[in-house]
This record gives sequence, structure tokens and C-alpha cells, in this order.
Amino acid sequence: MIGLQPSREVFITCAVTGSGNTTGRSDKVPVTPQQIADSCIEAAQAGAAIVHIHVRNPETGAPARDPALYGEVVDIIRESNVDMIINLTAGMGGDLVFGSSEKPLPLNENRTDMVGASERLNHVRNILPEICTIDCGTMNFGEGDYVMANTPSVLCEMAKQVQELGVRPEIECFDTGHLQLAIWLKSQGLIDDPAMIQLCMGIPWGAPDDMHTFLAMTSSIPKGWVFSAFSIGRNQLPFVAMSILAGGNIRVGLEDNIYLKRGVLATNGDLVKKAAQTAEGMGCTILGPQQAREKLKLEKRWG
Repeated sequence: MIGLQPSREVFITCAVTGSGNTTGRSDKVPVTPQQIADSCIEAAQAGAAIVHIHVRNPETGAPARDPALYGEVVDIIRESNVDMIINLTAGMGGDLVFGSSEKPLPLNENRTDMVGASERLNHVRNILPEICTIDCGTMNFGEGDYVMANTPSVLCEMAKQVQELGVRPEIECFDTGHLQLAIWLKSQGLIDDPAMIQLCMGIPWGAPDDMHTFLAMTSSIPKGWVFSAFSIGRNQLPFVAMSILAGGNIRVGLEDNIYLKRGVLATNGDLVKKAAQTAEGMGCTILGPQQAREKLKLEKRWG
């Protein structure tokens, strides 16, 4: 760890639900707009400055990208008067599922959800959050025939539209090449300062969550960029300390990990509190939403 410059002031992002099949493994994962909004409020009250929001079909729990569902979640949050920075995913609409290993075409139409850049940003355009995520690359994602598809042309168009909307992109990097693509997008003038990235570690088959890979990625982040990092599963909470030691910020939440410890299901509030305890134990100051806005040069959109 020689040469690292640990963070002294950090903000916490809570990714409250995600789009994975976690609802079948934990009844604490929020599904309905009310539950998702309540979980965001719980996370903010526990110390999260930023909440990262996906939505789900309220009846089935399946991932959704209906702008009306996002609007309902954000309306409930704003009516609560609990301050937090809203970060909406823009990752939905890039799901490519091939037919099978022997007959990849035609695509699996029931599971493939591929739409254009503008449609992927409809909810962002309607709500104008302070932040939205852009998944910076294409990769095999887990098992089977699913590919997370984000071509350079789509990413350029999404970044251009997000920039025109005055929304800050958080660039999600799942592998080493994704970081290089993010650096290229910045060089094209499509990302404003300070550039904000999220290192997403431990997701098959992206960057593994070992120390060597993590330090290789953090050492490649340009000076002046603001980064956070997380790992999925049991390494989520250890990565709180890892990110701090590398000079970054924190992400926890039920999108990435459903356990507080072995055999004990967590709430989003539990995970935020645990992350805050770790950070404070390392001598860090936890930034609130307004302090995080100042660090990220964001303009408060409501309240």
C-alpha cells in the first residue's frame, strides 16, 4: 500500500435495489416505488449523501425502465424533504441475450432489451437528477448468453445528451478497458469536470476484486477525477476500507450485497451505517449531501 494517499473526506453512495435477482433471496430488497423511496430515505438518514436508483416491476420484482416508476420514486423522496443527491441508472436498455451456444441467432426476444441512446435517457430527461450512471463498456456479465452491450457510438451519444441536460454522468467501469474508454470520452469533451467514476469490482467476467487489479485501476485514474469503488457480495464491506486507502469514496447497498454478515440479511440503512463506522474508524469525515455537491460541483435541483 506504499504511495497511496488515503481519503480524509468521503461521501457514501447507496445503491438501493439494482436489477439482479436479489428479491428472491432477501425480502429486504425494495421493489415498489414506495419501498424504493423509503429505502433511499433510510439510507440518507443513515449517512449516505447519494442514492443510486433502479426501478422494478411492482408486481413481479423484475427490472424495469418505465419513466413513470422513476418519477414516482423521486416524487416520494422530494416530498419527504430528506436531502440527498439523486443518481439514476441509465444502464437499462443495453441487455443483449443470444439464443444459445449452438444457435446464437435469433436473439432471445423475451430477455433482450436493446434500445437507442435517447430512449435509455427518457427518465433522466423527465426528472433531471443531479447524477446519472453510464456503463462504460461491453462485457460478458455473469453466466449464460447475456452480454451487457454499450458500444462506443452509443456511449458518445448518451454522454453528449447527458451533458446537454446539465446532468453529471457517473461513469461505471467494470473492467480495465472501460476506464480507458472513459478517459477517451473525457478527451472528446463529453464529460465535464470533475469527472466522476465508479469502479465496479468482482463482477463476472469483469475486473476481479483482488488488490492488484484494484490498484492497477486506481493508479490509472487521471488526476482531478473523483472516484468511488465497490465489490459485490461478501467483499462489499472490506472494499469500504480499500477504496478509502486508495483515495476514493464509498458505495454500498442491496444492489451489490444483501448480507450484513454471514447469515444476516441487511437493509440499506444497515450497510450505510456499517460503512460509516468503518470510515470514521479510519479517521475520515463523512460528507453530507450538500458537502458532496460542493465537492462534485453539482447544483441542487430541489428543496
